[in-house]
Amino acid sequence: MTDSPSTSGGNGRGRPPTAPAKPNSRVRMSAAQRREQLISIGRQIFAERGFDATSIEEVASRAKVSKPVVYEHFGGKEGLYAVVVDREVRALLDRVATALTAGHPRELLEQAALALLGYIEEETSGFRVLVRESPVMSATGNFSSVLNDVAHQVEHILGAEFKSRGYDPKLAELYAQALVGMVALTGRWWLEVRKPRKETVAAHLVNLAWHGLSHLEAKPTLLTRRGR
Repeated sequence: MTDSPSTSGGNGRGRPPTAPAKPNSRVRMSAAQRREQLISIGRQIFAERGFDATSIEEVASRAKVSKPVVYEHFGGKEGLYAVVVDREVRALLDRVATALTAGHPRELLEQAALALLGYIEEETSGFRVLVRESPVMSATGNFSSVLNDVAHQVEHILGAEFKSRGYDPKLAELYAQALVGMVALTGRWWLEVRKPRKETVAAHLVNLAWHGLSHLEAKPTLLTRRGR
């Protein structure tokens, strides 16, 4: 009768030796990584609930950290909100500034409208943060201030066009506010309905702005998209 193989684990033929304990799978974040995580989580909660209904407790809970960690990075809810809003403001303004490349005024209007609608489509949470109610202390970082900045860019374009056509360039500011406000309010509506597609929305906005109610095109299209 042959002996059974040893199961003591010492000769390599029986039960394998106990595997070493796995290292902790939770990777420790650097301070910069943690800050980015908290900003991302704060952005989402502010978009969902607004400033007043957001709490540091929930931010910490979603990040799986203690409240003091959030306070260490931002000093409180106001500090976190200010960072989130500042990033969104810069992201939106950069989009608009980058988009304004055409020479024809109508195409510039199209590009501005598409830039705003594109931001709404691709950065929905960020847009919701901007259009929700904001605390008094952030009066310079809300949606109205963003629209004013965009309107100033449009104003320069309109001012030059008015001057070349013999119109009073001092009225460029008024028209810039009107145009940007029209696009922005339509954008807030489109945020919820998401139809028609943004190119169609932009085409109709520019149709109204460019032709006026008395000269609307039946089926407007974007100059920047023709021939593609």
